Parts: sequence; structure tokens; C-alpha cells
Amino acid sequence: MRVRVWGCRGSLAAPGADTLRFGGNTSCVEVRAESGDVVVLDAGTGMRPLGVALDDEGIERVHVLLSHLHLDHLQGLGFFRPLYHPERELHIWGPSSPVQSLAERIATYLSPPLFPVSLVDVPCHVQFHDAPEEPMRIGSLTVLAAPVTHQGPTVGYRLEEEGRSLVYLPDHEPALGLDIAEQPGDWVSGYHLAQGADVLLHDAQYSDDEYPRHVGWGHSSVGHVVAFARKAGVGRLVLFHHDPYHLDHELEALVAEARTLWGGNDPGVLAAWEGMTIDLDGAGVALAQPAGGS
Repeated sequence: MRVRVWGCRGSLAAPGADTLRFGGNTSCVEVRAESGDVVVLDAGTGMRPLGVALDDEGIERVHVLLSHLHLDHLQGLGFFRPLYHPERELHIWGPSSPVQSLAERIATYLSPPLFPVSLVDVPCHVQFHDAPEEPMRIGSLTVLAAPVTHQGPTVGYRLEEEGRSLVYLPDHEPALGLDIAEQPGDWVSGYHLAQGADVLLHDAQYSDDEYPRHVGWGHSSVGHVVAFARKAGVGRLVLFHHDPYHLDHELEALVAEARTLWGGNDPGVLAAWEGMTIDLDGAGVALAQPAGGS
């Protein structure tokens, strides 16, 4: 599979001169399977440019896997160009709720007065699905979803193909009230989903100094995500869901801190950036390096 990051900012889009290197768009990650199937992880503002690219390519069917329905993970859906093409097919997966269906919850945003076009009026063929409780197949990919600790119904995803695995946990607070290193894996949110993954994209919104002021908000510190990744035995760690207040130089410092905690200046610990690609195949794992730095 080939992975491309279209947005990796958390909470709010943060465009500007001081966020150019890592990007300002919110969560959206494209996964291309060997079978040609296209999976999109979350529908943040990075989904707008992705939609342009997919429409130009003539992709007819897309699966969108939503981790949860906070606006920073949904706001790009209304600007996703294939949504307005009558010959396109869109499958939207997301966490279940005992109160409303997934379609009803998304329609709360995609309807007036919050949005000018109602979801029922888009010409694309849209189908809604609850995130599966058992592994499912999308082309050559095996997809597994599981609930994780965050505010409101939230799931993480594990995608596998040809013996390689990618885990996506963009909003996650596994350390809530716990010392991750001292807890059994069964007690740590997301552990079984991430266990042994080749690549983990994980929430790293806060520095260790910032986290105490945000306990319970549903996000991780750099120290917590490193502890989680080491406990789960992942191969590569990609810091994700960057705080909108963190400028490029501050994110570079967080990467350096994460590498130190990991045990050295390890290039396998990176911060996600817009345009970043990750290839996972029989030959191994290749993470693209951003121009001009770590």
C-alpha cells in the first residue's frame, strides 16, 4: 500500500507562513491498495485538494473511514469534489452511536444553516456504514476498527496488506490516569489495534509540559505517544494531529524530543507533513523525508 498525508493538523486548520513545512490542513490520509482501491482516513480540510486529484484521475469509488465526527475530521467532506459527481460512489464508515445513525449525524453538519447544500441533495451515490466490529476487506486491504479513548464515539483503524500494517490513531489519550509503561497491554486503549504495526500514525498534540493543562481533552503528549508505541512494539512512529498553535520550529523540537525518548536520533520517528508518502510492501517500509530536515 502507498500512504499519502493530505492533512495532519489537529483541532483547527492553521495556514500561514509559520506552518508551511508541516502544513495547516486538518486530518486526511489517502491509502492506495495494490488492488487499486482508494481508502481515505478522515475528512479534514486536507480532503479538498485530495478530491481534486481523485476527480482528475477519474476514480469512481472511494471508501472514507472516519475516526470520529469532530469538525476538524469532517469539514472537508462538503468540499470533496467527487461528492458532486453523479457517476461517483462514496462509502462512508464511522463509529456507531446508540442515539443517531451515521448519516443523521453527518447531515447535522451537511445541511443549512451550517452548510448550503444538504446531504440528501448531493448527486454522488453515498452509502453509510458503521465501522466494522470484525475485520473486513476493501480490495486487497484488510481493515480493522476498534474503539479508543477520546471525547465522543471514536475508533482507530488498522490496515493490512501483504504482511504489512498501518495503524491510524489521530485522536487518542491512552495515558488518561495511567502510567502506560507500567500497565498491562489489555488495560491500555488502542494497544491491540497498534500491536506490532509497521507504521503508527498517532496523536501527539501536546508537549509533556502542555499536557497537564489538557488532561481529559482526548489527546496525547509526545512522551505518552512514545511510551504507547514502545509498549505496542511498533516499527515506525509518525507524530500526527499537530496542535494549531505549534509552529514549524516547535514541531521540529517535538520530533527531537520524541527521538530522544525513543532512544536516540532515530529517523524512524517523524512528524507527519503534508505530501509525506509511506510505502509498505513486500520490500519493507519506506517513509519519505521532508525537504530540508528531519
